[in-house]
Amino acid sequence: MNWQGKTVGYAITGSHCTFEEVMPVIKRFVDEGAKVIPIISNSVLTTNTRFGAAQDWQKQLKDITGNDIISTIVEAEPLGPSNVMDVLVIAPCTGNTTSKLANAMTDSPVLMAAKAHMRNQRPLVLAISTNDGLGLNAANIAKLLVAKHIYFVPYGQDNPQKKPNSLVAQMELIPETAYAALEGRQIQPMLVSRFS
Repeated sequence: MNWQGKTVGYAITGSHCTFEEVMPVIKRFVDEGAKVIPIISNSVLTTNTRFGAAQDWQKQLKDITGNDIISTIVEAEPLGPSNVMDVLVIAPCTGNTTSKLANAMTDSPVLMAAKAHMRNQRPLVLAISTNDGLGLNAANIAKLLVAKHIYFVPYGQDNPQKKPNSLVAQMELIPETAYAALEGRQIQPMLVSRFS
């Protein structure tokens, strides 16, 4: 894929266990020519977990993209009026973010970036990672599935035996999904077997 001349907004929310999986994806966008604008949620900004320290993830993100991280609502709001992003990716997109996006709530930098971007009717790509995708959050995913300009990275159950409601996107397919979204297409199949 040729991302030369394209600007990709890349927003990360607090599914900390998938950060290691998405960093190579961000690097791939950069390596293929995209300018990447990094955006993080409050959780990513402040939370240290067994998967790593917040400051370390932020440093890695800034090193990969070469750009300052948008980490406040005030910083995210101008993304809409400036019409700077060709596509916005939220990956990982937690159940919390999915729920708020589906119900028009804007209380984080990532959600403000999404709202600002959606006003321009440009593609928004979601790579869900939630333990309740087949639980209470199923209704929110359904709302977003039928929304205009929203596209999903193919996803499936990641651990049906121990976490039967959990859904996780195939993060390695983010660039392909985003590329198809730029053409107004949903990559298929959308429902996949994540692990055999």
